[in-house]
Amino acid sequence: MKKVGIIMGSDSDMPVVEAAIKSLESFGIESEVRIMSAHRTPACVADFAENAKARGFGVIIAAAGKAAHLAGVIAGHTTIPVIGIPIKSSTLDGLDALLATVQMPSGIPVATVAINGAENAAILAVQMLAIEDEALAEKLKEHRVKMAEAVMKKDAALNGGKN
Repeated sequence: MKKVGIIMGSDSDMPVVEAAIKSLESFGIESEVRIMSAHRTPACVADFAENAKARGFGVIIAAAGKAAHLAGVIAGHTTIPVIGIPIKSSTLDGLDALLATVQMPSGIPVATVAINGAENAAILAVQMLAIEDEALAEKLKEHRVKMAEAVMKKDAALNGGKN
């Protein structure tokens, strides 16, 4: 099975990124987590992205705040899917990161999830990998069933067991 690269622009992004790591682990997907900066270590970012496919990655998740160019720089150096997680910062509550991540030029897409949306980034990565992996697709179906059951259980508890 292909693995998922998780790149964050700063170690301060780790509290958000942990949700993606845990979610991928729950599906049995290996991830490699790295800290790289689009601005301070651009050669490292380019090298990682250019060699990701050969190293067995199927998707890259990139988490960055403020200027948030990391996902776009990675996408410019690879043809595998890139998912951007805009990270909330104290500056503009993450709106700056959201806009920097989502506003990509034609031909270089970055799939973008909500601000601090690490769990959805992981689920989207799983969905991408599941296109060619039926066992993983089944795990996704089971995950959806469990989510629905949890909602129904909460509804029943709220309504005294009545539907």
